[in-house]
Amino acid sequence: MRSIRPSVTVHRGRGPRRRTSPRLAALALASALALTATACESGDDTTGSGARAAASASEAAGDGKIKIPDDIKDRLKQHGIDLDKWKNGAWKNWDRDDWLREARDFVNPIIKGLWDPDRMRRAEDPDRGVDGNDLSGDRGVTDPTPAPVRAKAVAPTYHAHAPEAGKVFFDSPQGTMVCSATVVKDPAHPGKSNLVWTAGHCVHAGSKGGWYRNIAFVPSYNDAGRSAGRLQDANRTEVAPYGVWWADWARTSDQWIKQGSHTGGAGAPYDFAVLHVTPEEGSGGKSLEETVGSALPVDFHAPAVPQVRSLTATGYPAAAPYDGQKLYRCQDKPGRLSLNASEPTMYRIGCTMTGGSSGGGWVAPGSDGRPALVSNTSIGPASSGWLAGPRLGKEAEGVYESVSGKFAGR
Repeated sequence: MRSIRPSVTVHRGRGPRRRTSPRLAALALASALALTATACESGDDTTGSGARAAASASEAAGDGKIKIPDDIKDRLKQHGIDLDKWKNGAWKNWDRDDWLREARDFVNPIIKGLWDPDRMRRAEDPDRGVDGNDLSGDRGVTDPTPAPVRAKAVAPTYHAHAPEAGKVFFDSPQGTMVCSATVVKDPAHPGKSNLVWTAGHCVHAGSKGGWYRNIAFVPSYNDAGRSAGRLQDANRTEVAPYGVWWADWARTSDQWIKQGSHTGGAGAPYDFAVLHVTPEEGSGGKSLEETVGSALPVDFHAPAVPQVRSLTATGYPAAAPYDGQKLYRCQDKPGRLSLNASEPTMYRIGCTMTGGSSGGGWVAPGSDGRPALVSNTSIGPASSGWLAGPRLGKEAEGVYESVSGKFAGR
């Protein structure tokens, strides 16, 4: 049932051996554990060290504890890392999920069939609502709270009206969660992008956690706009007509990782992320952009808030009164929201969409006058009424370019 694609690279150093830092040791160990935990039933490597890793991992699968293959131990020793001494052997008592969740490197092996229609339908929103009182001490420029703008349902089929929109599903320590996301262009692969834009809190827990697991993107989810009742009997093709695309790499901002919190926190102005995705079942060689027929450019030089006449936010709101199964939009002239005078000012619009719409794209005319993604849904009040999203500047551009560059030669 599982199809998993492990990958590990060992770099051989030159010159005299240097003492290994704790951080390097942790990263190397995390990589080894990731290989061990993800090698089971791999179709990529059936001989050599991959097969031995798979066998050892299978032996440990019964109790969930980690068993590191001897060949990986030997390779780590070549780099000055003795697992039997590292943390006094405490790693032996840690289970596989804990290691992968806490690993600094992104680990997200494909598990075929995991995201079936029922599991997707039951996914919850990650709830980034903020209490209005949390904003009372804001410094900097904050415009008056906008009047609520009632979200309008996007007419099905969604692909005809918003082909770049979709849902991101992921597993967190709190359960199965869902966000919204957008297919964006890839400068390294014109016309053949596999990049998806979403919120940082949809891929990483911020300062109190690590990377989420089993992250996958479903473009044009529930394309026909079926009701929740009708979706109970829907097959996977009806729910995911353009397939399920697994993230094989993800990046968010350093600020979100260091400062992000359950209610956005100081990391909210940097709450964005970029995924590189690959199809679960294969796409006949077609990229995500070719499969859905469209991708939005990202504008990192959009006009300042007062000069933006209108923003359109799109997403799948999942908290009441919505159920997360249908696509909605809000259009409004943005105002400014400043959480801290030392941090970038965020866009804010009136909108009744709730949790689950997080990560959904905000579109406005770009610097060339054409529609472009300029932000994404990040936070809003627990009672709904408005949404705020980060302005995309040099930090966002750096995240975007790093993901694009990683796959530039592939």
